[in-house]
Amino acid sequence: MVFLAASDRYDNMKYNRCGRSGLKLPAISLGMWHNFGGRDIYENAREIILRSFDLGITHFDLANGYGSPALKAEQVLGEVLKSDLTPYRDEIVISTKAGYDAWPGPYGEWGSKKYMVSSLDRSLKRLGLDYVDIYYSHRPDPDTPFEETMSALDLIVRQGKALYIGISNYSAEQTSEAIRILQKLGTPLLIHQPSYSMFERWIENGLQDVLEGGGVGTIAFCPLAQGLLTSRYLEGIPDDSRAAKPVAHLRKQHITEEKLAKIRQLNELAQERGQSLAQMSLAWVLRGGRVTSALVGASRVEQIEENVKALNSPDFTPEELQAIDAILEQ
Repeated sequence: MVFLAASDRYDNMKYNRCGRSGLKLPAISLGMWHNFGGRDIYENAREIILRSFDLGITHFDLANGYGSPALKAEQVLGEVLKSDLTPYRDEIVISTKAGYDAWPGPYGEWGSKKYMVSSLDRSLKRLGLDYVDIYYSHRPDPDTPFEETMSALDLIVRQGKALYIGISNYSAEQTSEAIRILQKLGTPLLIHQPSYSMFERWIENGLQDVLEGGGVGTIAFCPLAQGLLTSRYLEGIPDDSRAAKPVAHLRKQHITEEKLAKIRQLNELAQERGQSLAQMSLAWVLRGGRVTSALVGASRVEQIEENVKALNSPDFTPEELQAIDAILEQ
């Protein structure tokens, strides 16, 4: 059956300009870190991707190692692009990254020009594309000069393999250096992808100021703290949750009774606002316009539908923001 995108897909989504560039990103983007690959049913992944697009989510975020098992997420999106979304390619922003372990040997991770270029070539083959819209350095390499990694990104843009470049997991100081080098090369930094949520606020200690000063956009990953800031953990750790899986990045020992108490208090505040905890958490990340887009994952279509409704929420009052801070500081 031929996929026809919803005619009203742009009516309710909010789009924010990314830094000082001409590119706009949806306030909610789909991240494909988990739940896309061999251990998951392809049709479920396809349904999530297509429903996201129908809801106005035009940005799909990947990395060379994403998926279950690793490396499969790009292949899954490539198959959906080929079967359903090829007519809509110009309406879609696709990003991928390189920096973590992707293949054996000395050239399979970090930030050398050899690795950055080779990894993107592999990603493009898996995606079935000639170019991606955004290509990231996924993490800073302590042993490779920043000039080499940034010049690799600059080269990739000049080759037409990516339209824009980004960085992820860089500190404020490292980001300042990346901005400086890239400005000198003539390929400005478009975007930074840091972790950011109510439970992870490190970007507020300098990085946000650096990004705003450099005209760089921000897309927050793990805005729901890998599911902690949802209704999933209100009664403890479910057996089928991410924290209960042996391969999960979220560990049971990190979910203390103290943290669960905070989650329950935040949930009560969300209910007072007429929202789910997930919706309030996303609205909080996007508050004030300092974050361009919040990057959410999904294992079910219903999760995407719920998350997009966060954009319908009222602005936070000063009292609500103070209440949230008081809960988090306990």
